[in-house]
Amino acid sequence: MTKPHYGPPDGLSVPRFSGIRTFARVPYSQDWANADVAVFGVPFDNGTSFRSGPRFGPSAIREMSHLLRRTHPVHGVDIFGTLSVIDGGDLATTPGNTERSINQIADQLEPVIAAGVRPLVLGGDHTVVLGELMAHARVHGKLGLLLLDAHTDTGDTYFGEKIHHGSPFRRAIELGCVDPHRTLMVGARGGVYTDHDRAEPRSWGIEIVPCEEFRRWTPAEYGERARKKIGDGPTYLSFDIDVLDPAYAPGTGVPEAGGISTAEAFDFLRALAGVDLVGCDIVEVAPQYDGPGQITALAGATVGFELLALAAIAKLKRTGAAR
Repeated sequence: MTKPHYGPPDGLSVPRFSGIRTFARVPYSQDWANADVAVFGVPFDNGTSFRSGPRFGPSAIREMSHLLRRTHPVHGVDIFGTLSVIDGGDLATTPGNTERSINQIADQLEPVIAAGVRPLVLGGDHTVVLGELMAHARVHGKLGLLLLDAHTDTGDTYFGEKIHHGSPFRRAIELGCVDPHRTLMVGARGGVYTDHDRAEPRSWGIEIVPCEEFRRWTPAEYGERARKKIGDGPTYLSFDIDVLDPAYAPGTGVPEAGGISTAEAFDFLRALAGVDLVGCDIVEVAPQYDGPGQITALAGATVGFELLALAAIAKLKRTGAAR
């Protein structure tokens, strides 16, 4: 395999605490032709329903991502020796106009995806995933979905608004972007407004696994169930930081007690090795509520590292270079 076109500087030659705050210190570029993965920030939180603040999530995640190194020791893959990774900067949105912002996100991501690049998006509140899914569906068709989240985000209107961070997956299904029969949602917990909040999306074909049950799964079981659910079609993964218990990720807008640990989350993600995701995101990091040491932002950055490792493994598998 040839050396990737883009990657971070050598951490033993240039200290990791130096440089402009791009994700994992990869170069800022919009050279889609020479990239396998492009990282984008979407600093938008107009769709929040409780504590606002995820508009500052991308910058906080990028800050903590300078701790990342090249090689994933569990998978045994040199991420930046396998992938050409760039930071494409922040996508433009319109403060105060949610519908316009979603369309802006879709329009900006579509040519990137069409060029064969896999986006890793740093939110932003979960509303932004609607624009991401719209862009992917324009290129790949209807998608399978893997969601790790304390909430299903399949609600309808909220104070009369149809597009907010509690409704993106309902809207995506209505628009034909997501196949509910190829959708697995894990980690949901906490109170709901009515009994229909989970019963209705299940009636569409979505498999919803409450956190109380999910915590009893082994990572291998999650990997097996995920593969069975999504099949062979194009699949997107969305990671809401609030799937983690607030003890591990206090910096989020709607924290729910009783979640999984950071270590458990990593194990579940690692069980997806070999799944070729078309794109993924990390959303709902709100740094102004974070704890000492920026533990939520660090968790978000490290989830990004895990997702890049999955992309590297998938590339090795596609190119026949996997061991």
